[in-house]
This record gives sequence, structure tokens and C-alpha cells, in this order.
Amino acid sequence: MQTLSALKFSCCTFVPFVVSICIVTFAQADRNQTATPLLQPLPAIYQHWLDEDVRWIISSDERKAFEKLTDNKDRDHFIEEFWSRRDPTPGTTENEFKEEHYRRIAYSNEHFAAHVRGSLTDRGRIYILYGPPDAVQRQAINGVPEEIWRYEAFSAPGRFVGYEGNLPRTGNKVVLVFIDECQCNDYRLKTPQPN
Repeated sequence: MQTLSALKFSCCTFVPFVVSICIVTFAQADRNQTATPLLQPLPAIYQHWLDEDVRWIISSDERKAFEKLTDNKDRDHFIEEFWSRRDPTPGTTENEFKEEHYRRIAYSNEHFAAHVRGSLTDRGRIYILYGPPDAVQRQAINGVPEEIWRYEAFSAPGRFVGYEGNLPRTGNKVVLVFIDECQCNDYRLKTPQPN
């Protein structure tokens, strides 16, 4: 009986002692670590601007710079400067590049939607980046729908295109092939994207 009492006494003393040691140890470890600030999620309007509005035209450096901003006033200023840098006629009230960009997004969403918004599909991306093709040919190969987009006078704002498919471009012509393997209006680009 005496052994059981001694065991109860030692357990009652030992457990709180171990717990207090653990608390002190964790508190010291926490004090020694430098606090890393948690990145706040981007407000929805700015996340939408990044993920959908300028997804295909923002550079990786611009995106990184924007994601580092912590104040909405700075984000608004960044967006103003982003569009200003792309304005073909600075000093006027209109920004033709911005207007055309949003027109292309609207067109893509209306005409190329599949299981996602049209502007997020391959056809939407190409249309937004390079504008409407000069000709579109639709056909089916073994029952699989295809669209062939031809650009006769291809020019992408701010980009130089040096290849058509895997071959050097001849003149300014580019041919892009999209295939809808699922037959669900989700045409995927099968030829390399011009860059």
C-alpha cells in the first residue's frame, strides 16, 4: 500500500513539473524566433484584376511587384501606371489599349466559354493577346472538332513573333490549330503559342 501512495505522490508532483518545463521551453523558443509577418490575402477586387483582367498581359516582374503591395492606395496607383505604360496615345483621355483589351475579354467570355470563362481558355488567351484572326477554318478530323486560326499580318503589341509552329515564320503569317477532344467547346491549342 505504501508503494502505491508513493507512486501517486511522485506522479502528482512529476506531471506538473514536466508540463511547466515544456511551457518554459516553448516560450523561450518562441521568443528566440523572429516573427515573420503573415501575408494578408489580396482583396477580391485586386485578385480578380490579377487572375482574370490582366492574367495574360502582366509580366512576372509586374505581378511580383503588385503582390508585394500592402495598401489599396498603392495598388490603385500601380494599376493606373500599368495601363498608362501601355497607352499608345499618352496625354489623351482614352487609353485605346485598355479599351481594346477589355473588349477582347468580353468577346472571349461570350464566344469561347467552356467549363470556365472564355477569357481563361486557350482560344480566349490567344484572342486577348493577339486579337481576332484574319480567317477561321472549322473542320472535324475523325469526329474531333478543330479550329484553324490564320493571322496574315500578325503583330502582337510589344511582342516579336519569330516562329510559326516549330518553323521560322515566313513573313507575318501565323497558323494556330485548336482541337476540341472532349467535344465540349474546350478547344486546346495544339500548335506552339507564338511568343
